Amino acid sequence: MDLSGDRTLGLSPFVSIPSADWAQASNDQQTLASWLGAVHRYGFATMAGLPCESGMLCRVAELFGFVRETNYGRWFEVQTEVDPVNLAYTGMGLQAHSDNPYRDPVPTLQLLSCLENSADGGDSIVVDGFMAVQILARESPDSLRLLSENCARFEFSGAEGTSLKSRRPMIELAPDGELLAVRFNNRSTAPIVDVAYDDLPAYYAAYRHFAEIITRPDLEISFKLKPGELFIVDNTRVLHSRKAYSGAGHRWLQGCYADKDGLLSTLRSIERKQPWTNA
Repeated sequence: MDLSGDRTLGLSPFVSIPSADWAQASNDQQTLASWLGAVHRYGFATMAGLPCESGMLCRVAELFGFVRETNYGRWFEVQTEVDPVNLAYTGMGLQAHSDNPYRDPVPTLQLLSCLENSADGGDSIVVDGFMAVQILARESPDSLRLLSENCARFEFSGAEGTSLKSRRPMIELAPDGELLAVRFNNRSTAPIVDVAYDDLPAYYAAYRHFAEIITRPDLEISFKLKPGELFIVDNTRVLHSRKAYSGAGHRWLQGCYADKDGLLSTLRSIERKQPWTNA
């Protein structure tokens, strides 16, 4: 299995998070290309200076592609609800996860923007899933084999009649061993029925081992979004989570999905046209 390459997050709390200003990125192709290149290389970036207007994150997605509309709508609200249907709509902390693994195909990019964040806590966290896989490969090659050669099942049923299911490995490798994607979401994982009975104990041990790696503090990058700030993750690679937050104050985020092929296409097109890319 070839897990080599330099496209791991490789950041620490002491290194600047890749970022861009909204006005500059929307008016200057070099700034936009630099930001898109950071998303491609690290699987994660932030943007600041957005007007605090509902739906602004869709305009960011449209800088490089199209919003992928789902049953949650063109975008969705992330804030505490009185009668929540999803853990995200509470003040509780969330484990690092990838979004919507029950979709086929899965959304490859997620954007989350902040309109208000006056509550105590609620810091956002990102974890490089590819780095976690590399650690798993070193610590337990057999665990990597079990999670990559056997399919997990992911399911979601919504009150509005939505019923989504997907059957994919938690760690997806290409035939030549290239690491393609990580799908990890305990809240959406259905019963494991595609693993040989005799292998189930080892499979669940591998699942727990991978989950433990993902929660290691040294793999986390933590930051608190301010109003007018946004972050974007490669949803096939970078897991995201948040810390719990208090009932005092208000935390209001909006989320939407987009696809990586549009981002990469825009990045390549800008690089072909601009003379500074060959400097």
